[in-house]
Amino acid sequence: MAEKKPMIAVPIGDPAGVGPEIVAKACALEKVNDAADVIVIGDRQVMERAIGIVGADLKINVVDKPADGDYRPGILNLIDLDNIDQSQFSYGVVQAMCGKAAFAYIKKSIELAMNGEADAVATTPINKEALHAAEVPFIGHTEIFGALTNTPDPLTMFETNGLRVFFLTRHKSLRAMLDDITKDNIKACVKESLAALRRLGVTEGTMAIAGLNPHCGEHGLELKAEGYPVTGPIGADSVFHQAALGRYNSVLSLYHDQGHIATKTLDFDRTISITNGMPILRTSVDHGTAFDIAGKGIVSEISMAEAILLAAKYAPFFVKA
Repeated sequence: MAEKKPMIAVPIGDPAGVGPEIVAKACALEKVNDAADVIVIGDRQVMERAIGIVGADLKINVVDKPADGDYRPGILNLIDLDNIDQSQFSYGVVQAMCGKAAFAYIKKSIELAMNGEADAVATTPINKEALHAAEVPFIGHTEIFGALTNTPDPLTMFETNGLRVFFLTRHKSLRAMLDDITKDNIKACVKESLAALRRLGVTEGTMAIAGLNPHCGEHGLELKAEGYPVTGPIGADSVFHQAALGRYNSVLSLYHDQGHIATKTLDFDRTISITNGMPILRTSVDHGTAFDIAGKGIVSEISMAEAILLAAKYAPFFVKA
């Protein structure tokens, strides 16, 4: 009897962007079919169009719930919300209709994960302007997931090729970031990050803290003295490389670009975002809607495939927050 595969819910994102195309391409891959059962949430006509554009050898199977799906290769199982008027639809254009639809797909995927019908969610790009045009009261995925899962402060982790990176501060100027790099904030973030790793089944190894200043040197931390598996600060010019080689199980980046540059330079297409601290597991591609190439069939599916594979990797170990 074949081993049961994780059920991964995939909302197609903004229909006017590349989301439907990367979903079609990824679902046609043998490695994705081998690792997971994928239930797509979207619009049938949009997905039929995307499958034709990318030339994927897929047949759509519309179902009401994941359990009804046929997960053999060549079949794309779809929960069809039927919410796109093709006569009003255009690729690469901000449309309120598409923003409203994208939110509906995400909401449905969260419901599936929250009620146990899906083991994780792997999200595709959405457009903030389209959400705003649709009067959706959120600016992005993290805010939507936080609100709909009742998680006040979701924690983001990047993973690429085994390198895991957490962020002490994110979308702030360097000046504002410096004010937030305090001993108390570092301690709190380390403890939260270590708890997130445990929920993903990562219990071995040591977390490294990236240094803020050049040649900061390695020295003891209060957290280490308290028994936490942490070391640092270690120079940011070497710590990410060392972690990529397996010396550390993760790195705490002190600010946005410090960690983003490291992961995306290592492998831009395979840098996947994982949202931690929620009662459900969510991974995501780390690129936008790419309106400029939407509908042309030329977008790479690598990031989407990796997001599904990473969700499938962690789903069997995931412990709800």
